[in-house]
Order: sequence, then structure tokens, then C-alpha cells
Amino acid sequence: MANYTVVNLAEVENQVARHGIDPEDLQLRMGRVPLEMEHAGISLVKLGPGYRNPAAHTHNRQEETYICVAGSARMNVDGEIVEMTPYTAVRVGPDGMRAYEGGPEGATLIAVGAPNTGPGDGNVTQGWWDE
Repeated sequence: MANYTVVNLAEVENQVARHGIDPEDLQLRMGRVPLEMEHAGISLVKLGPGYRNPAAHTHNRQEETYICVAGSARMNVDGEIVEMTPYTAVRVGPDGMRAYEGGPEGATLIAVGAPNTGPGDGNVTQGWWDE
């Protein structure tokens, strides 16, 4: 294996497309496998203007850090709202229930998780963030 791998995250398969969600509303592009990452994971998350993720999640082992790189977003972590603007980073421990929504112009987030747990570490809860 080479000492590096190059992938454009915007070209990785959108994982939510198979669930019938409009890609203008939500994109989730997981780079762990294409990048051949051994110890962590990284994903590109794009949220449309005002779009709230319909599901929240926790993990069994993995902690994640979300970094807003464009636009703005709100993140709900265990019932507390965190406002995100470019370069805001939010670390969430495995047990933290998390969901996010795009601001008025939408948002682009990078999510980094470790350790690399592979499939099955996430626990999804539909409809958790209701106001």
C-alpha cells in the first residue's frame, strides 16, 4: 500500500441518495474506505438551506469532530444547540446524541471520527430533534 491516498470527497458516493433524500437537502459522502483509512474516518456533509437532518445518532465507540467549512449550521448535541460558522469545530463523544441543520445559506461540514470502528458502530434515532 502507498503511503498516501488522494480522493476528492465531493466525488465519493452520496450515502443518502439511496434513501430518496434530495441531494440539494443533504449529502453524506464517507471517505474512510476510498481513502483506505486504518484508524479514523472522514466524511463530507452538505446541508441545504434550513434543512434539518431527519435522524440523530450516537456511536458505541467512535467520537466525532464536526468542522463547518462553509455557510452556517446549528447542531443539536444532547438537547443543547450549538451555532456553527466557518471553522467552528464541535467534538462529540460516542454517547452524545447529535443532529444538525443548515443555516439560511446551507452548510458544508467535515466530520472526522476515531477510532475506525467500521460499519455497525452508529445508532440512529429518527425524529429525535423536534421543536
